[in-house]
Amino acid sequence: MRSLETKVIVITGASSGIGQATAEAFARGGARLVLAARNAAALQAVAKKCRELGADVLVVPTDVTDAAKVKELAQAALSFGRIDVWVSNVGVGAVGKLQDTPIEAHEQVIRANLIGHMNDAHAVIPVFFKQGRGVFVNMISLGGFAAAPYASAYSASKFGLKGFSESLRAELAEFPDIHICDIYPAFIDTPGLSHGANYTGRKLSAPPPVYDPRMVADAVVKVSRSPKATTTVGAAADLIRVGHFLAPTLTATFMNWFMTTYFKSAPAAPITDGNLFKHAQNPGGIDGGLRDPQQRLAVGAIAATAITAVVGLALLRAYTQRRTHGRIGIKKW
Repeated sequence: MRSLETKVIVITGASSGIGQATAEAFARGGARLVLAARNAAALQAVAKKCRELGADVLVVPTDVTDAAKVKELAQAALSFGRIDVWVSNVGVGAVGKLQDTPIEAHEQVIRANLIGHMNDAHAVIPVFFKQGRGVFVNMISLGGFAAAPYASAYSASKFGLKGFSESLRAELAEFPDIHICDIYPAFIDTPGLSHGANYTGRKLSAPPPVYDPRMVADAVVKVSRSPKATTTVGAAADLIRVGHFLAPTLTATFMNWFMTTYFKSAPAAPITDGNLFKHAQNPGGIDGGLRDPQQRLAVGAIAATAITAVVGLALLRAYTQRRTHGRIGIKKW
């Protein structure tokens, strides 16, 4: 699918952030868009911008945790005649220690981030079978590689989503023209963090480097044209992936230290359910305002140094273990 012109693209979570950036990127390529999210007014605003870019747009307000509504979304998209790409992009978060976060909040994160994506796939895969082709893009995050303390449900949902994608990809191996493509962004500058539930009592932020959402949108467009199983966005995602692979306990310990240290000095903030149970009142557009260089310089230096140290220690540990096992093996032989 080298050309996007007239292709039918469904995007869930399209009302802001990565979803909006992706919609605009596809619109520039002349695709026909089906935009879904809970906030109908925000979707209409995104649709207006995409139409100004030349796209034909259908707006279908949808809560992906409702399987029946997702089926209706797929049927609405078929009014264009087919579905070429489905971007499963919904993601919510709840930050706080396990015991401080209401169990209802944990459950809602799992419903949106995992069950919602399964609902998406369950609705569109039969369409792909009938067509004989299609691309399902699963937005995961570096949270699928390394768990984040203070975000246990989010981490569980992303680890689960990675497993779901791998399982589905294996099931579809005999269908070479149906593709399951996973996207793993690093920390991205979207309104998502300000929209999320916060049970810490402290202001939330993201450790640098924080990347432009349009980078993720470009990655989605790229895999739609040339499908690829796994795509990371941002060097930090690759760095954390390697560090976790080599030393998962060390990486988790570092993450806990970093976040605990941050919350001790972060400004106070109200406890809030955010957009877990209802859409955000202010969608916020594409950018979240987290890339202010003056605001993030000091934290960035600390984070970069610490991450480099963790990966370095992990590499040293792996090398030492290999040497040790090698010597033991020679003696036994």
